[in-house]
Amino acid sequence: MKRLLLAVIFASTSLLTHAGDRRLETLLLLPEPKFMSNPLSFSPDGAELTVFSPAHEILDEPGIVIYSAEDFKKLGLSVETFAERAKKAANKRLLTLKPDLIKNAEGQVQYAVYRSEEPTMASLLVATSLTDTFEKLFGPEIWVALPDRHSLFVFPAKPEALAEFADDLAERFQSDPRAASPEIFEIKKGVAPKVVGSFIK
Repeated sequence: MKRLLLAVIFASTSLLTHAGDRRLETLLLLPEPKFMSNPLSFSPDGAELTVFSPAHEILDEPGIVIYSAEDFKKLGLSVETFAERAKKAANKRLLTLKPDLIKNAEGQVQYAVYRSEEPTMASLLVATSLTDTFEKLFGPEIWVALPDRHSLFVFPAKPEALAEFADDLAERFQSDPRAASPEIFEIKKGVAPKVVGSFIK
């Protein structure tokens, strides 16, 4: 009995340690290239190359997996309800993170980026509090790029603000085996993310 109890305690500790001392996230909307879509996937507004797929974290590589139809059914949720709960979960994660602010030679912030070894950064796109986070810095509207699962770039909503970095974003998307999206998303308060362009030529 003692051995069984110790095994359970060790397993629970291991789960928290590998997940960065937090519970694994079960409510993720993972942005993916459209060709990877499955029956649970749906396209965000204006997207031609991107879908959102219900997903959850796991301990092993790749760290995140798409729900199978069978496992998703066990949740007892519709895709729409899952998406709403995933937004709330993304907001909670966003509160625990601090972006890197990238400045030019004059000290002006050009863009912000969330980076992590955890493959959940791209899923922050659906966090409704993103606009609140960057309103003072970039204004009420922002553009977001997520070339891979491990990063999310936030720019002012101006073509010239992003143009300088388009080639780097494209290289990240094309070279990463777990790419997220080649499209640029416009985010405004109270409005779902909308695709306004692409950084792939």
